[in-house]
Amino acid sequence: MDDRIIRQPWIEAGEAARRLRVSRPTLYAYVSRGFIRSQPRPGASRERAYSSEDVERLRRRTEERRDPEKAAARALHWGVPILESAIAFIDGEKLYYRGRDVIGLAESRSIAEVASLIWTGQLDGTRAREEPSQVDDAYDDRRGLRLPFVSRAQSALAARSHSDSLAFDLRPASVAHTGERILRLLARTATLGRSAHTPIEQMLARTWRLNSHGADLLRRTLILCADHELNVSSFTARCVASAGSNPYAVVIAGLSALEGTKHGGAGARVESMLDSVRRARNLKSAVAERLRRGESIVGFGHPLYRGGDPRAVAILNVLRDRYGKSAELQFVLEFAAAASAATREKPNLDYALAALARVLRLPPGSPLTLFAIGRTIGWIGHAIEQYATGELIRPRAKYVGIMPTL
Repeated sequence: MDDRIIRQPWIEAGEAARRLRVSRPTLYAYVSRGFIRSQPRPGASRERAYSSEDVERLRRRTEERRDPEKAAARALHWGVPILESAIAFIDGEKLYYRGRDVIGLAESRSIAEVASLIWTGQLDGTRAREEPSQVDDAYDDRRGLRLPFVSRAQSALAARSHSDSLAFDLRPASVAHTGERILRLLARTATLGRSAHTPIEQMLARTWRLNSHGADLLRRTLILCADHELNVSSFTARCVASAGSNPYAVVIAGLSALEGTKHGGAGARVESMLDSVRRARNLKSAVAERLRRGESIVGFGHPLYRGGDPRAVAILNVLRDRYGKSAELQFVLEFAAAASAATREKPNLDYALAALARVLRLPPGSPLTLFAIGRTIGWIGHAIEQYATGELIRPRAKYVGIMPTL
């Protein structure tokens, strides 16, 4: 999961005023000036509810002005920008890559074009050409197929890094070419494919026995996964790049962060959750029972989007259009409706990836595989930006331990 979940998106006026430490008239003034969104409360004729996200954002800004030292201490926490990037922009409703709506890119562009956009700023679908020996010697240890994809990918990257001398050229154009080699290496690691010029989504589709509709859905999904601002794996990637490590090391580090259960590894938790409720006769009751047992409903909610994660919406819409008769599709949509009703949150990317895997009957772990291959595009983009600054990311720690004695 890219970000933590806000459980109460809308709060009452008294609670909003309390959090901001202001009077109600001041709260209403904030609303009239557009700082805080409000909406009518269901069943209440005149009362309104207020956006918890907007209240929290305004509270933090006020706190930063009053106590700059405290704000600096929180620089690595949620919502405080700490690094400049020209790659991804989230406006609260949509995601953009270099100013272009990601939904439009997923509908009409190739993976190569979007990678070029993120890495160079240009929609250029020309791929870097590879030598046959580089393709054949990539990673063909079939004994490792039982290992999770991330472990196999990290082994493949480490092995390839040792022999790819061009990877130590950290100029932007050279890193982009290295990024292309890394992307295709990851695709071959997932599929043991050997074609140097087959599009990545077709390599995956052939291995997973999907038709052209399935391949197109994989293409869209990989593009939607490409970047999401400074999530934990992208920040990790930038830190490693800032040390001057080559792009292979950057991606190895990004993969380590991505597979965590609070990030891309959340997809496995969604898979497990769906497996556990698949045979339930009443999904509303199954959701309620999970909540009673204190078990989380994974894959719902995203604090950066007011109306729901647009990436999830895009994937689920294509599934509806192309696999409308699928029993698995009906199941994941019914569960999503039941979970949304109970939590008042909408599906996020983690849920959409798990839903896609069920509908297309992909192997276990494939949500993380897709996430990792797609997000590698973003990690390479962040590495290019970080190399260009020439700066080392090195925050200071605020010491809170025992002070030394003289």
